[in-house]
This record gives sequence, C-alpha cells and structure tokens, in this order.
Amino acid sequence: MLSYFTLACIVILYVFFDVNYFLRIAFTIGFGRLFQKRSKIFEKTTIHGICLTMDVDIFLKHMNNARYLRELDFARFHYYDRSGIYAEISKRGGGAVQGASSTRYRRALPIFTPYKVTTQLIYWDERNFYLEHEFISLSDNFVRAVVLSKQSATGLKVPVSEIVEKVQPGAVRPEITKELKLWLDSMEESSLRYKKK
Repeated sequence: MLSYFTLACIVILYVFFDVNYFLRIAFTIGFGRLFQKRSKIFEKTTIHGICLTMDVDIFLKHMNNARYLRELDFARFHYYDRSGIYAEISKRGGGAVQGASSTRYRRALPIFTPYKVTTQLIYWDERNFYLEHEFISLSDNFVRAVVLSKQSATGLKVPVSEIVEKVQPGAVRPEITKELKLWLDSMEESSLRYKKK
C-alpha cells in the first residue's frame, strides 16, 4: 500500500513535471535498444502510437496539432539513438535542438487510431540535420501528416559532416530536394526580415 508520502511525491512530480513525457522517452529508447537493430543513417526508423483521449482536440475527434510535434520528440530521440548520431555528438560535448519545423496536415488522425511515425535523414549542412517524418495510420497506410524538421547541432567544434563521417564512413550527402530548398529559402527570408528590425 502506498504511503501518503509516496503518494504526495507522485502528485508533486505530476504537477511540476510532465512525467509521462519522460517515461515515454525512456520506454522508446529502451525498447529500441532491446528489440531493434542499429540503423544506417539514411534508413527510416519507426515508432508506433495510438491517438488517445489525452491527444485529441477540444471536439474529442482527432489528434490536436501540439501532439504531432510532441510525438516528433520521441521519433527524433529514437532515430538519433538507433543511428548512433547523438552518441557521437555527445562524445564531442555537443547537443541537438529543434531549430524549425514545417508540418503539412493531409488528413486528421481520428481518436483511437493506431499509427506509426517514420523518420529519415534527408540532408545536412555544416550545422544542421534535416529530417522528414511521416505520420501513417496503420488501418489504411495513409500518410496523415508530413513534417520537415531542422535539427541544429549545438556546442560542436566540428562540422556536422564530420559527425556523419564518423557514424557512417563514406556517407554521401543527398541532393537537396525542391521542397526542402523552398523551405530553407522561406526561413532565410524570415530571418532577413527580422534582422532588418
């Protein structure tokens, strides 16, 4: 039987921290390490989920916009761990943060729908990794949302290309896609607009 002190500690943790977030990250990485093989940097990695009552919008019908981005945290942690990229960044005292994202919602993800999120490295430059994620409903294999994600390496004294070479020697950077190029151009325009101020 739980003591009042233990119960109070649990309540305090849930009030001041998003405990489920940390538990999900630990589960996602732990499951990957125990049951999945390491991935090459260009291979798609996959995590699974289900749209539950805590994920839906005010009308209780489909996943709300914020939950898509939250799910991407788990997908990125999983990709970084399975590919070995984050371990290499950490060895050099660096980290990675979300620099930007662009989400295109194609069709709503209804409540209680099982889905998967795939993650794939599609490009990199000297300071950033660019990932593409797809939310796919398992019942019909339909891509419900597509997300481009810019992951900025922080605290590194070497370019991202050196990290990639260490993780997968001989890896060749892909050609930039038209979609990614347009997105990068739009971010540059936005950056210039704010620099003028």
